[in-house]
Amino acid sequence: MIPVIRPVLGDEEAAAAAEAVRSGWVAQGPRVAEFERAFADHVGAGHGVATSSCTTALHLALLLVGVGAGDEVVVPSLSFIATANAVRYCGATPVFADVDAVTGNVTAKTVETVITARTRAVIAVDQAGVPCDLDEITALGVPVIEDAACAAGSTYRGRPVGAGAEIAAWSFHPRKLITTGEGGMLTTRSGDRARRARRLREHGMSVSAAERHASRTAIVEEYSETGFNYRMTDIQAAIGLVQLTRLDEIIARRRALAARYQELLPGYETARDPAYGETNYQSFWIVLPDDHPIGRDALLARLAEEGISARRGIMAAHLEPAYAGTTADLPVTERLTRRSLILPLFHEMTHAEQDRVVSVIAEAR
Repeated sequence: MIPVIRPVLGDEEAAAAAEAVRSGWVAQGPRVAEFERAFADHVGAGHGVATSSCTTALHLALLLVGVGAGDEVVVPSLSFIATANAVRYCGATPVFADVDAVTGNVTAKTVETVITARTRAVIAVDQAGVPCDLDEITALGVPVIEDAACAAGSTYRGRPVGAGAEIAAWSFHPRKLITTGEGGMLTTRSGDRARRARRLREHGMSVSAAERHASRTAIVEEYSETGFNYRMTDIQAAIGLVQLTRLDEIIARRRALAARYQELLPGYETARDPAYGETNYQSFWIVLPDDHPIGRDALLARLAEEGISARRGIMAAHLEPAYAGTTADLPVTERLTRRSLILPLFHEMTHAEQDRVVSVIAEAR
């Protein structure tokens, strides 16, 4: 079976995890702090706050910009459902904006059409690693959270994605380029926001458990606001530190394979770089022409019959039962989610495996 993705994991990650276990410190501790610094440096952000997932990082980010009950937050429907769900966690309402047909991302124009007096924030997603045009969206004057779940190592206007964001959220799920199993990160330019996010991820505690254990004096912590248990473990962070050293190599390989797909699949719309940046090709999607002989689901079934694991394209949250009753005019979103599929792309993929994928698609035409 050719998988849709396979994490790049080796003996170094296993050794790092084992060392964390042998240290006796397996919860959030010194390795988490080291990973936060290393990741924030890599993406050009001021501060990193490790979390249990990108979803929990998004929830914290929304709280940091003051989103609460009765507010609206503009989000793309064309995104994993966690983007919209995080808004609901705050008691707010996600308002869906359409996306650009080429990048799959919201734009200043699509966001502006759905902004209302109740809009408190915008979540701009770097869909499948393709950077959004953050500057134009930020210029609308509404707080912007960058959902960079898929975008570690992508670039925007010559800088790493996330470097220009007030707040960004990241994922280390195994479908991403680097992984800690589960896990996420919030990055921000604000030291005050980073400090509050660290408190909120640890039950609202004024002094972290790691600081209390390291202290030679008794410390009695305080809880000034309702917090959450959104912590990352030192075992995960140890793996993440090794993974981070692999990121540039992983991106180079994925970009080479993506370029080869583009050569082998003429006539299809595909994931590609926007004019203002470079994608890490976290996923490689194609969009079937409207006159394609078979539909997207039939092509997925044919690929599966040939031992090839592909996926439907990016989901549209507003079409899921959880968002039944939502009214939204999203023609581009609905076409992309109906006509697109994600092809296998992973670090060790061979040209022979890629040729197998392409041959099945060619036979379907």
